[in-house]
Amino acid sequence: MMANHVNVLSYFLQAGLVVKTVMFLLTLASICSWTLIFQRAWFFKQKQDHYALFYRRFWGSSDLSILYAEIDSKAEERHGLASVFHAGFKEFIRVRSTHTIPLEAIMRVMQIAQAKEAESMQQHLPWFASVGSISPYVGLFGTVWGIMTSFQALGQAQQATIAMVAPGISEALVATALGLFAAIPAVMAFNRFSNSANLLLDRYELFQEEFVALVVQQTHNSATKVPA
Repeated sequence: MMANHVNVLSYFLQAGLVVKTVMFLLTLASICSWTLIFQRAWFFKQKQDHYALFYRRFWGSSDLSILYAEIDSKAEERHGLASVFHAGFKEFIRVRSTHTIPLEAIMRVMQIAQAKEAESMQQHLPWFASVGSISPYVGLFGTVWGIMTSFQALGQAQQATIAMVAPGISEALVATALGLFAAIPAVMAFNRFSNSANLLLDRYELFQEEFVALVVQQTHNSATKVPA
């Protein structure tokens, strides 16, 4: 039993200019999507590892001032959760000389730092959304155009046979297949990386609450401490 192997390259070479353009654009979009998928997967793995490492480091530190000094002296470490902590503790140092600690100011600077992190996490998500939503329609356009061209050639023939239009229709359907091939991974990547970003940002929010609660506790203990 002989197997029929679909030669996409031959279909591309035999297709018309419009269908060729559609196939080329969809192939280019697919290559770009897969490149970004691998890059984003590595990016979020690093972010998750850094979060886990710094979270353990934060709660294992006996003196947050020392931890702040270490991060403040190393600019390359001020990213992810460390940047949120750095911003919050820096503001805490600035305002702790006052009689009351303005927690709103600390939360505000931490939220600004988190917003910058969110921007980096959400990078390329619009690309995945666009490719996932547009590619099927672009592929369908190429298919419709190819089928239309095949039937126009059929109308000019003296004797119409299925063998005359079958190759053209097969070439046109490849455009739809390429559209789906580009769209499906992009949609899956968009959902996965959106969930990864939201999960990390939720953890950042929880860390902010824990940090503020710790500041309140330490401030209260300092205020109620009886001098010897």
